[in-house]
Parts: sequence; structure tokens; C-alpha cells
Amino acid sequence: MQDAVKSMLTAEAAGRPSPPDWVYVNNFADQEKPIAIELPASRAPEFHEAMHKLIDDLKSALPAVFQSEDYQTRQSAIDESFHKHQSEGFSALRDKAAEKNIAVLRTPLGFALAPTKDGQVVPPDEFNAWPEAKRREVQTVIEALEKDLEHIVHQIPRWEKQRRDEARQLGRDTAKYAVDQLIEDTKDTFKDIPRVVQHLETVRADLIENFDVFVARGSEGERETLEIKTGGPFDRYEVNVLVTQDGAKPVPIVEELHPALGNLIGRIEHIPLNGALLTNFRLIKAGAIHRANGGYLLLDARSVLLEPFSWAALKRTLRRGEIAIEDIGRFLGLTSTVSLQPDPIPLKLKVILFGERILYFLLAALDPEMTEHFKVLADFENDLPRTPENEAILARLLATLARREGLAALDRDAVALVLEHAARSAEHSGKLSLIVEQLRELLIEADYCAREAKRSVILRSDVDSALTARIRRAARLRDRTQEAILEKVALIDSVGMHVGQINGLSVTELGGFSFGRPARITCQVRPGSGKVVDIEREVELGGPLHSKGVLILSGFLAGRYALDTPMSLFASLVFEQSYGGIEGDSASSAELYALLSALADVPLRQDLAVTGSVNQHGEIQAIGGVNEKIEGFFDICEKRGLTGAQGVLIPQANVQHLMLRKDVLDACATGRFAVYPIATLNEGIALLTGLAAGERGPDGTYPLDSVNRRVEDRLRAFASVRRSFTNQNNGGGTPAS
Repeated sequence: MQDAVKSMLTAEAAGRPSPPDWVYVNNFADQEKPIAIELPASRAPEFHEAMHKLIDDLKSALPAVFQSEDYQTRQSAIDESFHKHQSEGFSALRDKAAEKNIAVLRTPLGFALAPTKDGQVVPPDEFNAWPEAKRREVQTVIEALEKDLEHIVHQIPRWEKQRRDEARQLGRDTAKYAVDQLIEDTKDTFKDIPRVVQHLETVRADLIENFDVFVARGSEGERETLEIKTGGPFDRYEVNVLVTQDGAKPVPIVEELHPALGNLIGRIEHIPLNGALLTNFRLIKAGAIHRANGGYLLLDARSVLLEPFSWAALKRTLRRGEIAIEDIGRFLGLTSTVSLQPDPIPLKLKVILFGERILYFLLAALDPEMTEHFKVLADFENDLPRTPENEAILARLLATLARREGLAALDRDAVALVLEHAARSAEHSGKLSLIVEQLRELLIEADYCAREAKRSVILRSDVDSALTARIRRAARLRDRTQEAILEKVALIDSVGMHVGQINGLSVTELGGFSFGRPARITCQVRPGSGKVVDIEREVELGGPLHSKGVLILSGFLAGRYALDTPMSLFASLVFEQSYGGIEGDSASSAELYALLSALADVPLRQDLAVTGSVNQHGEIQAIGGVNEKIEGFFDICEKRGLTGAQGVLIPQANVQHLMLRKDVLDACATGRFAVYPIATLNEGIALLTGLAAGERGPDGTYPLDSVNRRVEDRLRAFASVRRSFTNQNNGGGTPAS
């Protein structure tokens, strides 16, 4: 199915322009909210390379321009101006202090003022020996000078700030000189994309503001460790190419095989560093929806439903019309690390869900949003009519599969056998299976057989060997079942006649392999209240469909026999030696034959097996697995020895489904085995008993010695017995109700 859908989409996508590229860049205003930029198809890698080259060029250009003679001269001038302000201020203070015999001293704790005498600082002991008036006079002078000193000291931070501002502005001007030309060259390449030009202007401003990152770096060891983990300080200018398209190719067709939440809508990765989890815009990874945006996304419905949160996230994305990356860890409260909120990306996408029909019907019934988002249903056929034209189409498909898988070519007879297998897989002689994967696997195994035989062409015998080998590998349970019958552990008669006993047929399917097996059905009858007991249902081994089939038998009896007499029957039906569940109504005709045999006391042929359901009018209805059922009984008869009398009764409506094995067809052609199509119960009971079923005459009775006459007479007898028994219990009065 996926291959068919892809082929249709490929044709639909042809000629349509490629969707745009998308990148994420750093948001210099808020780094937790990366910016998404749309570019024309195939331009994202170019943008990425241009920004990478820009930063590489700046790594060389900026340090060089800051080491230039002009920059050094201007930086020295700024430093000299700062030192000149300091020097002039302190020189003026020293001159003023010297006039008053006061010295300005620099100490480890700052600046200090001290009296002088003859150009020398007066020691404290000598100063304390001066007269009080002179000391007070000197102290007054020092206090006045201290105010001047304090003013100068307070000016120093302002001068220092002025120096830093001038140096910073010089750095900006110098960086701008180096950055402008490189930015302009890059802008010229992307002048047709306004969002890129806008981002480059933002990058220019940030580069000029943070030029020191390129000039002054941390210690080499620390820097190397950090860059290995986080990519270094320059990566904030890089470009994260989220998704890029080949402009020469049509719109993308993406199939996501593992639609986990992160694989579907994208994810944000984290890097562990010193016990913390770090992330940035470079760690945003695209999901399948990003890669398919502008085209088509194929998803297996079962896979999406099995992944937690994916189905709900897919519907949210479709409803919002944009792709927003969701961190499920934050929703569940599992992590408290810093994460990102990337810009959502506009969604323009067709999503194709494929899967089993039952999934669609369940979703449509249980999820009211299903039909809102997925409005178009395409229910693919599993088969196509078997016409010469379609056989030729399928033959060409086989040739395509062989060529695609690098297999040998098939000859005419090999193709014919594969077509027969396709009809058998479709369970209809007039149809061909369209399940390509099964045909592909058969061709691969047939090719192996041909190569083992040193042939360059696949022959019919190679296909037959492949089919036989596949059955042999899967048939262990079938072989054990047949072994139990042949060793009489499971009691199945294939010769003789017995009353109330018949061979029914069922199908077992395990691991893709189906096989039929006979099962003995028996019936016991006696007078009663008109109840047909299904022992399988009573012990809860019978499913509802099987129970329905048995209840139909009661309706058939009540509508055909002894219409003027109350139903006074007690009958029990059972599948002998059945220890598992039984489901389906395909054995209801066999059960009815056994019931009629028990009532009429007429033996049934054990060399015949029966399949088919029956309705209340005695019409035999079609069932499934008819080929496997016939072959299952044939295998038992063949191993015991074919007598020519053995065969299987099938519904006439199932004749069109017959696609039997060659050995079964050969046995039927030579009269050693038979398949009898039956339309009504009367046909079947006549074949099984050798007696005429009988039709009601003008007088309303069945012919003497017919099966139906015997059944009706037996039911009337049961009614008489019940009436007599009731009268006895009531003392000859009115029968109890």
C-alpha cells in the first residue's frame, strides 16, 4: 500500500517547486527564543557557510586591527590623557601644599598630608614638640588641603570611567571598521532575502558591541574544554540549518517509520556540563514534519498511536497550522533544566495515514477530531479481477519487483504459478491478490532456489520449491495435528457410516500459515422441551457466532417439521476432543446433518467431510478458508489411502473460491477424491445418507422412508411421549403448560 501511495504522490509532486529552507539563528535579545528564518530552497547551506566564513574571517581580522599601530597610538593617547589628568591634579596640589610647607605622601593605605621643615617631612615626635598654636595652625592648613585632595581622589573614578568609555568607543569604532566590510559583502549575497539582511544587521550590532570576545580570550585550557562541549562563544553567530531542500527536486515525500514525539515534531537536545544540562539554538533538531513541510508525510497509523503523545501532538500541529517543538519533559515535570521556545514554523503539509481498516473505523468512531483533520478516506482493494489484462499488469509488476530487487527474470511458467498463488492468496479463482509484499517475498525465495540450482532464470519449479519450503517451515502444528489423527489419538473416521456423527472442518491460522483440520461432531437426541443444547456454549468454549449457528438449527427444525405439534426435543451437539475455543458458523450445516441423522436414526458417511453454514430455510451459505478445509481432509484421506469415495461437501457459492493444490486437483481428476458443491440441506443429507431427503406432497406429508419423513415422525413421537408423561404427572388432567 505504501508503495502505491508513494507512486501516486511522486506523480502528483512532479513539476511542483521545492518548498523553502528553514534555519534557526540566535535571538540576541532573548536567547531562549531562537528565531526561525525562511530561505528559498537550497539557500540554507549557503547562508550557513557564509556566516561560518564571516566569523572565521573576523577571528583573524579583529585581533589584527586591534594590534595595528593606529589603534595602539589612539589607545595610548587615551591612557596618556587619563594619566595627565591625574598628574596635573596631584602636581597642582603638591605645589599648593609646598607653598604652605606641607608634603603630599602616597602610602599603602592611600594619600596623606604631613608638615615639612627645610624640605623634609617633620617626624611625629618633633611635630608633637611644637607649640600648641603652631600645631593648630598647621592642622588647619592640612584640613584645607585634605579637602582639595579628597576632591582630586573623587575625580579619579570619573577619569577612569571616561578612559574606559573612550577606550570602549575606540574599540567599537575599530571593530566597526573591520566588521562593516565583511557584513556588507555577506549582505550582498543575500540582499534578496530581507529576513537574512535584518539578521545580519543584528549580528553587526552584536559584533561591534562584543568585539572583545574576539580580542581577549580566556585561558587556553579552560577555553578548549568549554568549546568542546558548547561550541565556544562564536557559535552564537552560527546558523542551524533545520531543513534544506534540493531546488532541482520536487516537493518532499517523507515516511517516518518511528514517529516518536521528537522524531515527529522535532526536539531540543541538551549537553551535560558540570552537572547541568545546557542547550542553545544549535541543538534544535528537525522532525519528520519539518522535513516533509511543503510536501507529503506518510505515517503508519498504528505506529503513531503506539507512541506516547505523538497522536495528540500531530493533531495539535494540524489544528494550529504551525510546527511548534514541544519538550515533553517539561509537560511531565521530569526535568527542570533550561530549555528553549523556538519560533514556530508555518505548516503547509499533507499528512497521509495508512493502516488497517479497523484502525480508521475505530478512530472515526472514538476520536471526534479524526474526521476534522483527515477528511479523505481511500479504502484500497486487496485484490483485482482476474482478467487477461490484469494478469498482464501483474506479470509486469512481477518483472518490476524482480528488477528492483536485483533478482533473476522469471520464465513464462514461473509467472503463471505466481499468478495462481496470487489467486489463492485472494481466496477467489476470479481475483488476484494485490498484497505486493507477499509476492515480493516469494520472488526472493524463488530467486534463491534458482541460484542454488545454478540457473540464471527463475523456473516454475523454483517458485514451487519456494512455496513448498514456506509451508514446510510453518507446518509443524499441522503435521502434529495430522499425526494425532493418523495414530487415532484424535478420533476421525474416513470410512464407514455412523448415526449422529459427522466430520466437520475448521481452519487454524498461526503466524500467517493457515491449514484445515477435520473435527468429529456428534449429536444425541431424546424427548424434551424443544431445546437444542450447544455443549461448547454451555462450557463457554463457543463464541457468539458459533452459538448463533446452533440456535439457527432450532429455528430450522421448528419451521420445517411437525408444524402442528409442539417441539418436544432435547438435543446435544458437541465438537469431540475440542479443547480450545470455537468460533464461526461454518460448521452449522455439519451440526444440522448430525442432528437430522440422530433424529432419523440414519447413519452418515464418514468418508465425507462437511463445511458450510445454513440458514433457517435450509440453504447452505458460503464460508471462508474453503481451500484449506478441503486440503486438510484430503491430506488425512491420502495418508490413509484414497478409496475414490472420499470427498468434501462445500457450499455451492464457494465454487468460485476454489484454488486447490495440484495434488488435490489431480486426485479429483482421476476420480480418487471429490468435491461436492451443495446448495441446499436436502442435497447434502441425501448425499451423506444415500436416502432421498423428501419433499412434502400435496397432502402435506413427506414420502415414506425419506429422511425428512423419518425426522418428522421421530419429532411427533417425542411430542407424544412428552404428552403422555405430562398427563401421568398431572393425574390424567390437562397437560401442564
